[in-house]
Amino acid sequence: MAIKVIQWATGGVGRAAVAGIVAHPDLELVGCWVHSADKVGVDVGELCGIDRLGVTATADVEALLALGADCVVYSPIMADAAVVARILASGANVVTPLNWFFPEGRDESAIEAACAAGGSSVHGTGIHPGGITERFPLMVSALSQSITHVRAEEFSDIRTYDAPGVVGDIMLFGKTPEEAEASMMPAILGDGFGQSIRMVGHALGFALDPDLQVSHEVAVATAPIDSPIGPIGPGHIAAQKFRWVATVRDEPVITVATNWFMGQEHLEPAWGFGPEGERFEVEVTGDPPARVTFRGWHPESIAAGLARNPGVVATATHCVSAVPAVVAAPPGIRTYLDLPAYTGKAADHLR
Repeated sequence: MAIKVIQWATGGVGRAAVAGIVAHPDLELVGCWVHSADKVGVDVGELCGIDRLGVTATADVEALLALGADCVVYSPIMADAAVVARILASGANVVTPLNWFFPEGRDESAIEAACAAGGSSVHGTGIHPGGITERFPLMVSALSQSITHVRAEEFSDIRTYDAPGVVGDIMLFGKTPEEAEASMMPAILGDGFGQSIRMVGHALGFALDPDLQVSHEVAVATAPIDSPIGPIGPGHIAAQKFRWVATVRDEPVITVATNWFMGQEHLEPAWGFGPEGERFEVEVTGDPPARVTFRGWHPESIAAGLARNPGVVATATHCVSAVPAVVAAPPGIRTYLDLPAYTGKAADHLR
């Protein structure tokens, strides 16, 4: 019997998740929640740019939960813990790129109670946070002894991210440096990355200090820069660097960093990605050291990325790939450390 799945929201990650669910031989899409009224009643395949699927989008939460689905891939812009608890209490498991990566030290009693009531589990994953900040550092760490530092870092041209509202209003690109001082992003990103850091620290045995060192730097445009949110004028934010560092007795041991630029021209400071270009990196400093560079998750051009961003697809696919393992897991918050290894699936014509 196929595992019945509901997709929750059809933004960039949601659309990619729908395609991933349809392509997965063990999964069946049975429902889809949407926020926008103009999407209600539309075939989900049409919303996601693929063939019609015979599944109609809805905003009716009760009707979706009454379907008795095995799992929900939950990917709105921001997580609503009350909605997630409601889904879990109904008996449906949840996989999401938004939260619940590692609960240690956090009050997740409401979510745990919902899991207990529904006999369900929730798993947070993606690529950053997710694979790059948890799965791959821990996997690579098994090749080293006497580890002293772990780094997970993203280098991306944010012009390929087709979410203007997020880029302008939440990330604050195009705003002034003064406006950036009140940015929510260190806290929003830090909530997920902090969980990843605590997971890695826990698994490797680091006696982490209680607080993370957090930094946020910005570069401004020196000339107009074309972007998905319109031209960014001189003196306005066109590049940002975020960094979270965990320490042991003030010695840095785990670093997670994000470098988001609107290209590499007309920036002050004159930041760039360096000769290696856009990429994700995982580095373990130990005996012996290891450094892994991930490519293929950045589009070949801005236009290609706005049409289909591979990094967004990878985020969604990591969630979809986890669904069978999460459905089979015992109730509760289930992290990467709790689940067995899971994989992608062969192309349909090769099965």
